[in-house]
Order: sequence, then structure tokens, then C-alpha cells
Amino acid sequence: MPDTWSQDLRQPGVHCENHRPSLDEALELPRIAIEDTEPVIDNGRFAVKAIAGQPVTVTSTIFTDGHDQLAAALYWRADGEAGWHRLRMKFVGNDRWQAEFTPLRVARHLFVVEAWWDVYASYRHDLQKKHASGMILTLELQEGRLLLQQASERSQGEVRALLDDLLDRLDSVSHTEAVSLLLSGEASAAMAAADPRPHRCHSLAYPLEVERELAQFASWYELFPRSQTDEPHRHGTFRDVIARLPAIHDMGFDVLYFPPIHPIGKRFRKGRNNSLEPGPDDPGSPYAIGSEEGGHEAIHPQLGSREDFRALVAAAGEYELEIALDFAVQCSQDHPWLQQHPGWFSWRPDGSIRYAENPPKKYQDIVNVDFYAADAIPDLWVALRDVVLGWVAEGVKIFRVDNPHTKPLPFWEWLIGDVRGRHPEVIFLSEAFTRPSMMLRLGKLGFSQSYTYFTWRNTKEELASYFAELNQAPARHCIRPHFFVNTPDINPFFLQHSGRAGFLIRAALATMGSGLWGMYSGFELCESAALPGREEYLDSEKYEIRPRDYQAPGNIVAEIAQLNRIRRYNLALQTHLGLELYNVWNDNILLFGKRTADLSNFVLVAINLDPWHPQEGNFELPLWEFGLPDHAAMHGEDLMNGHRWTWHGKVQWTRLDPDYLPFGIWRLTPPG
Repeated sequence: MPDTWSQDLRQPGVHCENHRPSLDEALELPRIAIEDTEPVIDNGRFAVKAIAGQPVTVTSTIFTDGHDQLAAALYWRADGEAGWHRLRMKFVGNDRWQAEFTPLRVARHLFVVEAWWDVYASYRHDLQKKHASGMILTLELQEGRLLLQQASERSQGEVRALLDDLLDRLDSVSHTEAVSLLLSGEASAAMAAADPRPHRCHSLAYPLEVERELAQFASWYELFPRSQTDEPHRHGTFRDVIARLPAIHDMGFDVLYFPPIHPIGKRFRKGRNNSLEPGPDDPGSPYAIGSEEGGHEAIHPQLGSREDFRALVAAAGEYELEIALDFAVQCSQDHPWLQQHPGWFSWRPDGSIRYAENPPKKYQDIVNVDFYAADAIPDLWVALRDVVLGWVAEGVKIFRVDNPHTKPLPFWEWLIGDVRGRHPEVIFLSEAFTRPSMMLRLGKLGFSQSYTYFTWRNTKEELASYFAELNQAPARHCIRPHFFVNTPDINPFFLQHSGRAGFLIRAALATMGSGLWGMYSGFELCESAALPGREEYLDSEKYEIRPRDYQAPGNIVAEIAQLNRIRRYNLALQTHLGLELYNVWNDNILLFGKRTADLSNFVLVAINLDPWHPQEGNFELPLWEFGLPDHAAMHGEDLMNGHRWTWHGKVQWTRLDPDYLPFGIWRLTPPG
């Protein structure tokens, strides 16, 4: 293959737009244009996201001057592979060509589109038209024989034998039979194998980041290990978390995520409800990382030993759960780094250190590192990378990164690339509620998943617009949206007053809208007590130990378990892609469908967005998606209760009652 396929992908091409080529340069320029290749991000500067074992469809606009027929091929390979896989592309109309391949390895891949003049296809095209019009083809048959002869002379082995056989037969058949032979698939296949590919050119080598399935489809459950206790004065441990694993597994979760589990600083420790005056027994915020017991590499001693943590990771694996850790690049004022590496921090003129702020919020117990301090490059960067690698060695393959948008973008591109180069199975979740351009950039830099604005999208118009945006380029290529319904930092206004029905509405939107969703413990109990006028929890678990009765009356444990079960058994729901919005004549009802490419799995979801009142209305059953007429029948199955029926006709009616269940999830199956 051409060595230029290994060119620096940061370089978009040889010529800038204002360059006027010389004659010698023009003679070397390709006659074939390869444009608008998809999926590509920023002309190949960043890798498109993909999942091992799932097909990737590549399309390109390919054309040339004149009327000659073209051919195209797709090449791909994984990092470390010596050779390229090759597949012919198909012409799909309007100069668009397409091919589909399935990467099987979790690794960075490259793909290249190649195009050339197909001399024999051009000959066949003209021969077929002339034959159909009744023209005398004596000269055309001579031209065909010459093409076969030339192909034979440049071929070897089996291909040459096939071509020689065609030449022998061509000399012994009638005029009409010779035309048929030259137009045959047999001749086309042999000539394709011997094709010299004149005017061959190729695209850039475009990167593809192929990850494991959990990067696209997973249900996350967040808890504070210290709160896994039966009373607020006893600090929970990793062993206590092990006792919770069966219940978390039974709710259908795949990932168990912890806020920081490291030693907590004592200076400027926060008290209950973010008070600046902690009591003697207040545990402090786990985000104030570091004490005399250690920093980011250490474990808070009250949680248990490293052996206890390893036992937890192993036990979680037995319940098909992976442990995710919070990677928060910040330090308490007791973090060992402040003594060992003071040059990694910014100091004020009076010798004090500036604590973290996000006005109007103040974090007196936290200080930030200075990534570009003279003493920090490269030692701080390497130390943070080694923190991640250390936890990977302990069996942690998933990291939720706290506020990555407030850290240097080059740092994340390097760290994620370095870690995934060693351990391609590692997954990074970006917790960045920030501007759309920044969220997109973090996805481009390598974050496998991203927090989203879903938390604040409540109306039909807001949700429909946002779901559509996530399914369009560039977001569809670089962001896998993670729909967290709540977090320790975010007690959404919608949930504060909407009761049990509101929690069910948000759970249905999250589980059905994206392949990735998460909830912070207490959501299943419909916890909603808030600080007045703020999206923060009253008596926040960030500052105190919060025991819970997970079977308390009014819980939605069973509903969450069934939603996760529905996701697991319906492939269409295991990604945010493929979502289509449908018409329902009620502004309080959102109707959308998710389907696999072959329509073998089609799920229709109707959600009442009003948690206080029943809503009803007519809607359009998407019969047309199955190629069915408006009067056709369609089998339906309610995936929450197993009820089955048959609809007749496109216009149907539904009523969704928040006192019962504010949503309907229906699997569609055409008769027969």
C-alpha cells in the first residue's frame, strides 16, 4: 500500500487552498475527486467513535472528468496490523460510493478510500449500450479481445489461466456469443482481478477509535461507599458495598461508580450542607483529596484496605458489574503534593494558595494544580497519568473525570491517548456541563462518553430538539451521550416537586433515549429535598454519611429493574443513534422510535411529560417504516407488562396516566 497512508493525520493535504500549482505539479494531481467521506471528524484530525463487532458504514463522493466508469475500494486496519483489509465499494447513486466493514478488535483503526478508472467496466458499459441498439460490433469485439490479452500478459497464476481460457473461448464462438461472453460476470471478475487501476488515487487515512460495548451501552449506579451503613455514625466500608452488590445487580446495572475514595483533607474541611464550620465527626467532602495518609493513589483508611478494594472489584465481577472511579484532578490543602512538589501549584503574593472557586460556589477545602507551571512540565502530567495507570492495575477500567473542561485540552488528548495505547479497553466519561463546542471537543480528544444537557431538557420541544441534535453530525461521530438523571451535585428542579411520577418520567427518557444512562443512589427512593431555590440536595451526601432504607414505601426499584431489562433485551435501545421522532397530537406527550437497521427490533416509546395529569391523544403508528400501507395491521407488545394486541391503521390513540405509569414502551412486529 502507498506509504503516504501513514502520513501525519494532522496534515489535511499537500496544497493550501491559495496555492497555484505549477505545470509539473498539475500533471501529478489526481483526475479523480474523493470528497465528503463519512464518518470523518475535522478532516481526520480526530478519531470517529465505533464499537468492536458493530459495522461501520463508509461513504464517499467520487467522480472524475468525462464518462469513464470508476471503481472504488475501502481499506482498513487496526493498530499493530501489518497489512490492510480490502473491500470493493458499491455505487449508490449521485456520485456516492459505500462500503461496510466490521472492526473486531478494541483498538485505534485507520481506513482509506481508494478510487481508479475501471477500464473494463467502461468498455462493458459502452458495449452493452451499442449491443442493445443493434449496432455492428466487429471493432468493439476486437477491442475487448485486446483488453483481455493485455490483462493476461500482466497477470500470473489462476487469474492468467482464467483470462487465457476466456481468450480461447472467444476465438471459437459466434458474434452474439462473443458479446455475451465479454459482458459476462465471469469476464468482469477476471478483469477486476487483473485491473491495473489507472489514475488510482486515495483519500487521507482516517482514524477510528474502536472501543468495547460498555462504552456505548451501560447502566451506571452511583453511590458513596461510606454511606453503605445502617446508622450515620458508622462509616461504611468496601465490605459493606459488597453486601449491596446483589441488589444493584438485580436492578440491572452494569457499572458501579464511586466518588473519590481517597484520604480526605482536614484543613478547611466542610461540614454538613457545605458549612465552613465542621463538627468533630463530620467526614468532609471526598473531593478534598489528600491527607497525611496519601493522595490520589491512596485509599481512605475508613473505607478499608487495598485488599478490601481488590475483594470488592472481584466480587463486583461475579455480579457482572464493573467498578468506575472518579478521577478528580484537585487536591485538599493537606495533599502530600503540596509539600513534595510545591512548584506544581500557584501561590499568592502573601504565600497562601488560592482555593478553587466556581462563583458563586466556593471550595475552600480544594486547591488546583497548575499544569503549565515551570516545575510541573512534564512531571505533574506524568504523575497524573501514573495515578490512572495505578488504578488500572487494580482492575479499574472505567473513569469518570471531574470537570475536564477546566483542565488543559492537550493534557487530556495526551493522557487518554497514552493510557488507551497501553490499555485500549479503558473508558473515560467526561463530566463537563459546559458550552457545546467544549463538550464536542472533549469527545473528539478521546473521552468515550459525555455528560449532557439532558438533565435540563424537560419540555417536548426541548427534548425533541436535543435528541435530534445528538443524532446528527458532528455530535453523532464524537459524543456518546450519558443521560444521568441526577448526581450528588444536581438535584434537578423538575424532580423537586414532581413526585414519584416525575422520577419515572425521567427514568424512561434516560433509559430509552440513550444507550448510556446513570442514576445517583436515592433516585430509586424519589429523594428530592432541596436547598431552597437551588438545584442542590438538602443534607447533601457530599458532606455527611447518609444511610438509606432501599425498600422504603414509594420506591421505584421494580420499575428501574424492568427498564434496564427492556434495554438489555432490545438491541435498538443500546445506543442513542437511530432515534426517530413521530407525530402525536398532544404537546405533553413525546413519541419516538428506536430500531435496528434490519427492522428486526423496533421499539416505540410514548412518554407523558406532565407528572401531575393524565395526557391522551392520537398518534401516527409508523407503518411506513416497514413499507406498509396506512391501513395495515401491526402487532404490539407492552414491554412493561407483557400485554399484546394488534393495531389496525396508521392513526392510533393512547392515554398515559402518571398515577399508574406515565409512559408506554411498545415493541412493534409486523404480521407474519
